[in-house]
Amino acid sequence: MAIEGKSEGTVSRRLRLGMVGGGQGAFIGAVHRLAARMDDRYELVAGALSADPARARASAAELHIAPDRAYATFEEMAAAEGARPDGIDVVSIVTPNHLHAAPSIAFLRAGIHVICDKPLTSTLEDALALERAVADSGLFFGFTHNYTAHPMIRQAREMVAAGEVGDIRVVQVEYPQDWLATKLEATGQKQADWRTDPARSGAGGSLGDIGTHAFNLAEFVSGLTADSVAADLTSFVEGRLLDDNAAMLLRFAGGARGMLWASQVAVGNENAVRLRVYGTKAGLDWHQEDPNYLTFTRLGQPRQILTRAGEGATPGNSHAARVPAGHPEGYLEAFGQIYRDSAEQITARLEKRAPNPASLLVPGIAEGVRGMKFITAAVASSRAGSGWTKV
Repeated sequence: MAIEGKSEGTVSRRLRLGMVGGGQGAFIGAVHRLAARMDDRYELVAGALSADPARARASAAELHIAPDRAYATFEEMAAAEGARPDGIDVVSIVTPNHLHAAPSIAFLRAGIHVICDKPLTSTLEDALALERAVADSGLFFGFTHNYTAHPMIRQAREMVAAGEVGDIRVVQVEYPQDWLATKLEATGQKQADWRTDPARSGAGGSLGDIGTHAFNLAEFVSGLTADSVAADLTSFVEGRLLDDNAAMLLRFAGGARGMLWASQVAVGNENAVRLRVYGTKAGLDWHQEDPNYLTFTRLGQPRQILTRAGEGATPGNSHAARVPAGHPEGYLEAFGQIYRDSAEQITARLEKRAPNPASLLVPGIAEGVRGMKFITAAVASSRAGSGWTKV
């Protein structure tokens, strides 16, 4: 495994990070770079930042990447970095969905760890091929379902696992936005253009882009597995090729029921992720746009507002929190937590030691494949008149 040759005992340096995609005009690449810098665990040293060679070089120059490590293609980058004694330890894949699998597989085969944006791929077939590549490599594969890294989400998960909610009956999750309420893709806007293109996005529009976040969050906190869906996918904007609204019922193993709504045409909503979990003893309610608070209500008791870093914070909450109580943390800190926990796992491999157990909640290939199976099932259900379909 090539990566092992790059370590000598304790790693007394930042991890060397590469990036595929995320150049000029991209959105999520900048978010990944901010997240990686937050805890000073990475140094961006290489990239294949665009499919356009000129844009790739210009983007690399803006990010102070040396010219000899600004690559025209991910294939060239994987081969060159895998052969360098000072090659990258890990690569971030921040391309459109159809370009997740091939770069990830190339870097894994070069002995380089991978952190990949969501959804995992554009097809279930590619997802399963990537799953095999991860297993064959034995390397770390992190997956940026960043909402799982909010301190209050970690606390909610621990409270559910500790039985404070009781036996779960209902899980409701939603993720409404309004940025695609008009045919923005017709204006040439880059983010709208590829997200509404089945060839690059895959079979799901809002379903894949944000519905997979909601699905992952529901399973992460509840600890339950959704085994079937009854989905209604709609394209409200005339001429749009993929869904811009997804509504569905969920059946969980063990008997719990759920509802999931993801929309990019819900006017008045920006990123209004909300998760509610109801059990026999209590209920939990969390809003992403006000993420430092978790509402907890015991049956027959007054509602409680639990705060990040406040009294009663659970170990998972404390592990993911950075600043004292009353100082808000949000989206970027949660994204940074994914990178910090990933750095701990990668560094532990380089140092041949066990990682901090608290770092092990980073979503990985299993969660990525789950998301692709969810998309596949929801699309099949909707096409079959919203009948119940196994995930």
